[in-house]
Amino acid sequence: MDKSKVISLKEKFDTIVQTIEDENVEFWYARELMMLLGYVRWENFEVAIHRAVESCKTTDIIPSDHFREVTKMVALGSGANRPIKDYMLTRYACYLIAQNGDPKKEEIAFAQSYFAVQTRKQEIIEERIQFIERTDARGRLKESEKRLSQNIYERGVDDKGFGRIRSKGDTALFGGHSTSDMKKRLGVNDNRPLADFLPTVTIAAKNLATELTNYNVEDKDLYGEFLITAEHVQNNVSIRELLEQRGIKPENLPVSVDIKKLERKVKTEAKKLANISGKLPPKEDDNNE
Repeated sequence: MDKSKVISLKEKFDTIVQTIEDENVEFWYARELMMLLGYVRWENFEVAIHRAVESCKTTDIIPSDHFREVTKMVALGSGANRPIKDYMLTRYACYLIAQNGDPKKEEIAFAQSYFAVQTRKQEIIEERIQFIERTDARGRLKESEKRLSQNIYERGVDDKGFGRIRSKGDTALFGGHSTSDMKKRLGVNDNRPLADFLPTVTIAAKNLATELTNYNVEDKDLYGEFLITAEHVQNNVSIRELLEQRGIKPENLPVSVDIKKLERKVKTEAKKLANISGKLPPKEDDNNE
């Protein structure tokens, strides 16, 4: 996500934050948040709220501390007022709602970071968005490699053959450097996947090459290690050429932080978020609008 988009979304989310006086608790109204998260129908967003409430229950946190149904009065064209249902949502509640959304949508990816961090500093939010993009890319690569493994197994290639095919693909992508070479180059232990230490652009490149291989193996009904290896190598060569046109050589990019380490950090932060968010006041103190 580019910087201008982050700035724009941050301004919008900052605009609708509410604060409970004397409680030092921030909250957001669901109907205002709904539009920023890309929802059009209230019924659909309420389903997302209910899913978040269920997620809250699984962590042994009292949902009413973070989700509060309220009634708001809205003006009609006739001048009369009509009551509508709304919810007060703490930062933790908003985070759970965002976590149940699709991170491929920019609004959801931004919200997952915006509500997860204790500060509204833009650079911290950007850093977390980059982590989300990287983990999403890593997940897609795992799925495409799993599909390739299944594809080639059905076409006469065993697990060792799959390893050789994937390694030769890496050698083509990294300009002659094998998977083992790249692990040494980046200081990665032999028992860890190289992709866990690669930057997002390289993970995405590996995924695209693998997806192309999957497509052509199925479309051309390729059989045997020789033909599938040739296909996979050619796809990695093509992706490398594309990257080089943009001034990128994958083997020269710096190592990224261990993605597993980042995942553990995010989980730890999420556990602390409920306490950091504070609690909504007792129900009798609610001020409906």
